Amino acid sequence: MSLFKARDWWSTVLGEKEEFDQGCLCLADVDNSGNGQDKIIVGSFMGYLRIFSPHPVKTGDGSQAEDLLLEVHLRDPILQVEVGKFVSGTEMLHLAVLHSRKLCVYSVSGTLGNVEHGNQYQIKLMYEHNLQRTACNMTYGSFGGVKGRDLICIQSMDGMLMVFEQESYAFGRFLPGSLLPGPLAYSSRTDSFITVSSCRQVESYKYQVLAFATDADKRQETEQQKLGSGKRLVVDWTLNIGEQALDICIVSFNQSVSSVFVLGERNFFCLKDNGQIRFMKKLDCSPSCFLPYCSVSEGTINTLIGNHNSMLHIYQDVTLKWATQLPHIPVAVRVGCLHDLKGVIVTLSDDGHLQCSYLGTDPSLFQAPKVESRELNYDELDVELKELQKIIKDVNKSQALWPMTEREDDLKVSATVSPSFDSVSQATDAEVGTDLVPSVTVKVTLQNRTVLQKVKLSIYVQPPLVLTRDQFTFEFKNRNPDGIPRVIQCKFRLPLKLICLPGQPSKTASHKLTIDTNKPPVSLLSLFPGFANQSEDDQVNVMGFRFLGGSRVTLLASKTSQRYRIQSEQFEDLWLITNELILRLQEYFEKQGIKDFACSFSGSMPLQEYFELIDRHFELRKNGEKLEELLSERAVQFRAIQRRLLARFKDKTPAPLQHLDTLLDGTYKQVTALADAVEENRGDLLQSLSRLQSATRLLILLLGLWQKLSADQLALLEAAFLPLQEDTQELGWEETADAAISHLLKTCLSKSSKEQALNLSSQLDAPKDTSRLKKHITLLCDRLAKGGRLCLSTDAAAPQPMVMPGGCTPIPESELEERALEQDSAELFTNHRHLIAEPPMPEVPPLQGVLE
Repeated sequence: MSLFKARDWWSTVLGEKEEFDQGCLCLADVDNSGNGQDKIIVGSFMGYLRIFSPHPVKTGDGSQAEDLLLEVHLRDPILQVEVGKFVSGTEMLHLAVLHSRKLCVYSVSGTLGNVEHGNQYQIKLMYEHNLQRTACNMTYGSFGGVKGRDLICIQSMDGMLMVFEQESYAFGRFLPGSLLPGPLAYSSRTDSFITVSSCRQVESYKYQVLAFATDADKRQETEQQKLGSGKRLVVDWTLNIGEQALDICIVSFNQSVSSVFVLGERNFFCLKDNGQIRFMKKLDCSPSCFLPYCSVSEGTINTLIGNHNSMLHIYQDVTLKWATQLPHIPVAVRVGCLHDLKGVIVTLSDDGHLQCSYLGTDPSLFQAPKVESRELNYDELDVELKELQKIIKDVNKSQALWPMTEREDDLKVSATVSPSFDSVSQATDAEVGTDLVPSVTVKVTLQNRTVLQKVKLSIYVQPPLVLTRDQFTFEFKNRNPDGIPRVIQCKFRLPLKLICLPGQPSKTASHKLTIDTNKPPVSLLSLFPGFANQSEDDQVNVMGFRFLGGSRVTLLASKTSQRYRIQSEQFEDLWLITNELILRLQEYFEKQGIKDFACSFSGSMPLQEYFELIDRHFELRKNGEKLEELLSERAVQFRAIQRRLLARFKDKTPAPLQHLDTLLDGTYKQVTALADAVEENRGDLLQSLSRLQSATRLLILLLGLWQKLSADQLALLEAAFLPLQEDTQELGWEETADAAISHLLKTCLSKSSKEQALNLSSQLDAPKDTSRLKKHITLLCDRLAKGGRLCLSTDAAAPQPMVMPGGCTPIPESELEERALEQDSAELFTNHRHLIAEPPMPEVPPLQGVLE
């Protein structure tokens, strides 16, 4: 719409960092000059009152010093400005300024100047009313049919209408059922106040009904202003529009016909004065302000509607006649006569851009330059296309998920863990049961040789470990010349004693694992020097560990069979000690110069115990959903009872409560109990997720030892089983892990091209149960056992028949296939409580009084 921009006639910017709203703009001959020229009156929330009379030398000129007639700081925020006959004994126009707790009426006058500085304008306070309630907006008119003067009606924030007969306060009435104030307008033809309530319906109240309602103001006027007691009002008519209203305007063709215009959030309505809909128009954009006015065509109304796309639309009834672009989003729009120019459109933005414009279609003088045509060399384009395809293919084959630095020494990140714990623990929870929670300081060093623009350091630890601060940002003034973000990673190990203490070995355990090695066993005292039990120095092949909170793990080393056994009462506790054992064994043999050390696992995969943790986590997720739904229902019930009680208490002659107070108290207790239950379930869910993650890492570790998977394959398993996103009700671990495992089964672990052609679900919906996930995990272990290998390359994922020994089981596509898969998997993975089926370890000497 380059042709339909609003033509700038005069504009200015008001103040600095001031705010404005729809009631802050008014056009009128406020100084009673009698020449028919309007003045622009603007008030701001900062308390500044300004009056302008634009006189541009040529179209598009900015504001000159002489255009500002008056600027005064009234200290209090200005909510609305209006001009009318507000002073008794005269029909001169005066300015009414509404503050939050005060209504002031001023006279504006000018003195003819004799020098080049021009005329001088000043305001004089005629009277003011201090309000007992916080004001929201106001309207004015000849209430009750009075002649030659205007009365003012102010609506307070709690829904009270306060009527002022110029210098005196008349009465105040509460609108029935009012919760939040809405826009307010006065219809002189029907002598009614029209507003939109918080129930999203247009309501009309007769002035006579308001005025003659019995009230306490005759006996106790001051108390009436404070309390607003009075008889309940009866609404004249209502109309439900189904949305909140932004503004209301009344337009009259003549004394016999008038229309009520209501601007909603998505529509604007034209109503008859009896509440019937004359027409309505659905708006394409969110509106910000509007102004209806009588059209030159008899019987039609033009409406200016500004929206949040900085557009101003002109409608004739429901027909769009013009659309023009504005340089700002208008919050108020008026039409007036300025400098002998009729029909000037005045708009005001919320940040103080004031513009006077007119509609026009001056074309833009810019012409696009001609593009020189040239013949295309298709041979060169084919060569370039092949080069680009090769680059894309090389990038896709790369295993790197993050852009790394071009040179290793461009940016270095190193982390150093303090050898000793902090003297004063920085832990949020200083105690877990009877154990004190320690903390350790980690020093992270950044070294760079290239110019960096912005460095963001993020640190992550696995729950339940926590950080005092997980993100740091370093700002630099210099800019990276290529602008490409670069990522470098650094991993560090924390001391085991941070969460684990020496403990007594346990004789019995429900869960056991045996790790085989190809080297003679190593003394546990040399592997874990800080965990030696002083009372059991002779037992060098048995060691006990106790986690903070009470869980115990026992580690046993055989003297002759090159085996290590880890056992505990809880399955998930096995992972940390097992992983730490393998890492320390690898470090021990590397120091000895032995490079062919290897660990293996030959027992049954502990899927049943792993599935129990999955079911527990999923059960807590479902419980959380039920509790939140129930809490939402009780909260709705609580608010409904509050509204009923509020209506009873506001009534002058209240009806019996009918045990509503008892019901409110009971509902409040239910809401409190449900909120506590939601918080408790949320804490249990976090603990369950931590246990599930530990068990998942143990399963990945055992799969790697079982099938001798490479580091890249283990990283791929971790990416599938341990996604980095947060575990929430909307997107949880179960559906995310199931989607990733299904992708592996249908790509690199697929048996045929038919499975690769299967489409994955595009939506991650919460599952009804965990049966599908458990079947897919079982199938993944089955295919790894039969020779399947994990990779990301599309070439390696292509079906290669007769390569994998024994073949791979296809993905089940029906219930019959799933039943067959369950039978086959039951033969491969035997579910029993004790995970180790190999012969006992007689080489391990018994513990005195502990193991027999």
